[in-house]
Amino acid sequence: MTAVMSQDALRAYLAQGDLITLREALAELHPADLANEVGGLPPSDAAKLMRALTPEQQSKVFGYFGPRFQIAIARHIARPDFARIVSAMSHDERADLWKALSAEQRATLLPALAQAEREDIRRLASYPEGTAGAAMTSDYATLSLEMTVADAIAHLRAEAPDAETIYSAYIIDAERNLRGVVTLRDLILADERRSISDLMTVNPPTGRVDEPLRDIAERIATYDVYALPILTEGGKLVGIVTIDDALDIGREAGAATLARFGATGAIRGDDLDMRRSTLGRIFRVRMLWLGLLTVFGVVTAGYIAGQEALLAEALILAAFVAPIIDMGGNTGSQSATLVIRAMALGQLRLRAADIWFVIRRELPVLLALGLVVASLMAVLASLGQTIAPQVLWVVWLTMLIVTVTGGLLGALLPFAAQRLGTDPAAMSAPLITSIMDLLGVIIYFAIAWALLGPIAGGA
Repeated sequence: MTAVMSQDALRAYLAQGDLITLREALAELHPADLANEVGGLPPSDAAKLMRALTPEQQSKVFGYFGPRFQIAIARHIARPDFARIVSAMSHDERADLWKALSAEQRATLLPALAQAEREDIRRLASYPEGTAGAAMTSDYATLSLEMTVADAIAHLRAEAPDAETIYSAYIIDAERNLRGVVTLRDLILADERRSISDLMTVNPPTGRVDEPLRDIAERIATYDVYALPILTEGGKLVGIVTIDDALDIGREAGAATLARFGATGAIRGDDLDMRRSTLGRIFRVRMLWLGLLTVFGVVTAGYIAGQEALLAEALILAAFVAPIIDMGGNTGSQSATLVIRAMALGQLRLRAADIWFVIRRELPVLLALGLVVASLMAVLASLGQTIAPQVLWVVWLTMLIVTVTGGLLGALLPFAAQRLGTDPAAMSAPLITSIMDLLGVIIYFAIAWALLGPIAGGA
């Protein structure tokens, strides 16, 4: 086997009960690749395959699964084996799993865990979802002010097997107050007789247990650190959020933004997952959005139907409804995408200065786009057919106004979402398009009545 074993091959070995061959074949795979392969199997087969892995592989692979799949596999694993896997998992992953377990499953697992592991799980699981406390790990290396460099290196050698990272070590006092941080690089390059207090960086960047995860991830990126120490309100060190956690946070936030901007984000609970979500949940979430968008569509269609008199006298107007309303939605989606991206990168916040900045940046661009698109539309419309000048003016002016309106709406709706306490990505592209469909036809026929009204009025 080279890099990855096919699902059919995995199932064949499992059906034969040939766990020895499986263990040899999977020995060289990275845990993430293993998890990807195992994750495509039914939970019962995945549990069998887990038994073919070494204990170290089991805990690492298990940590890559989502909580729902972890629980599904756990139902097919003996309690002592499951407890051993949970004990070997990193502290933060263990706490995430604990939150997903039912009361009955917790009661079954708890007696098999050591007392220290129980207390650690309960403490980490007590923090609200979406906060630094919920994502932090208590696997970190600590040093004391009295240590020399030689003492610190010896201490880190002893702590390394149980620490998530030793690239940064945290200097604390007897009350667990954070006094500073020192990197492994500084320790290796320093004279062994030097004191830790001479090497440490005082007042390092930190986070609080109740801070949003997104803020923590941004701070890790801003200060370019491997891990961010997490403190209580009283300044006690209780955990760290590592750079790989920050990457996970960014990836999950990006996935959630994509789901919501595509009108598949859940209003409550987890977002849809193609592998893990049930068919019923996928249907309910998507139907909610489609139902809302259908309402906009029916209102738009009703408004167009109400323009019967105008359309009867100037039927050519009907030909331009689709491209006009499409332009408003497309421009709005473009602007919204730019603003949501800037918000995700921390470049824009909910404040008057940033809103005004966006308007000043977007308005000239939208006017230029509107003028070019409107002129292009008028030229293309007049090719090969004779259209009254008044109709061309209606189309040209509508296209200009709709382009500008759609862009401004798309740029400002994310700010409105933030003001309402909602994810800006909830202002999805289909939602913006549906709103602009309605506004587009209103603008179109308002201009048409203003310029062509005498024609319809004479009917």
